[in-house]
Amino acid sequence: MSVGLLAVVDDILTAAVKASAKTAGVVIDDAAVTPQYVQGVTPARELPIIGKIAIGSLVNKFVIIIPVALLLTAFAPWVLPWLLILGGSYLCFEGAEKVMEWFGAHHGPGQDEPRDERKLVFGAIRTDLILSAEIMLISLASLDADFGIWMTFGALVVIGLGMTLLVYGAVALLVKIDDIGLGMAASPARGVRSTGEGIVRSMPTVFRVISIVGTVAMLWVGGHLVITNLAETLWHGPHDLLHDAAHAVESLGPLAMWITDTALSGVFGLVYGLIIAGIVFAVMRIVKRSPPADVGASH
Repeated sequence: MSVGLLAVVDDILTAAVKASAKTAGVVIDDAAVTPQYVQGVTPARELPIIGKIAIGSLVNKFVIIIPVALLLTAFAPWVLPWLLILGGSYLCFEGAEKVMEWFGAHHGPGQDEPRDERKLVFGAIRTDLILSAEIMLISLASLDADFGIWMTFGALVVIGLGMTLLVYGAVALLVKIDDIGLGMAASPARGVRSTGEGIVRSMPTVFRVISIVGTVAMLWVGGHLVITNLAETLWHGPHDLLHDAAHAVESLGPLAMWITDTALSGVFGLVYGLIIAGIVFAVMRIVKRSPPADVGASH
């Protein structure tokens, strides 16, 4: 019996590793997006915040995504593309909002106030929900159809745990590198001290780059989600354009095709996100300017 159990575990792990390989791009995006949420907070709160986000990510995967994905796959698979369109739309909106902030367009109250930790964590978990959903759905689609419900569940659990540890372990290390650099800079050894000072000096640039990469990742992943799932539901136009563009550079190799696909998905995500942002902020301004209904009645 133990041999049979080991064989099952081996099958699950093998399937999980193969399925995880296809999610590498989204995992990188997740790791690039997350550090933005601890920028501007005190160093003492960085790891606790990352810990809260990681716990929220596990809840996303094990309480929401995996059960819902398995149920919908079994009973209502047609719903999944619509959920992914909604998730992609949110990523496009959030990415476009970041781009607008680069150009000085700040929206809503409290932009210059200290960052509220609860809102910060909630926003990060909300974004993680979408990225984690894509990771788990890509993994689910990569598993054999005849794998069985419990084997599939086991593989998704392994993938969920592994990806969470990988992403948030990397993020925790990244945000504390400056502290490591400060410790090295205090070393009496000249070489170690010089390396530590270099790390400390480079971190502002590193985080600026991470912020840009994270925003581009939101637009790319969000745009690709919307394009791919629109093709499965309502409109093939953007997907056909993307396919034709990638085919046009096919002779240059897989890297050129990937760059073309990524760039066009990001541009689509930015344009689409700006449209959503324009609508959202216009509605917010209208609601903000509208006087309460009972103001006139009180006089």
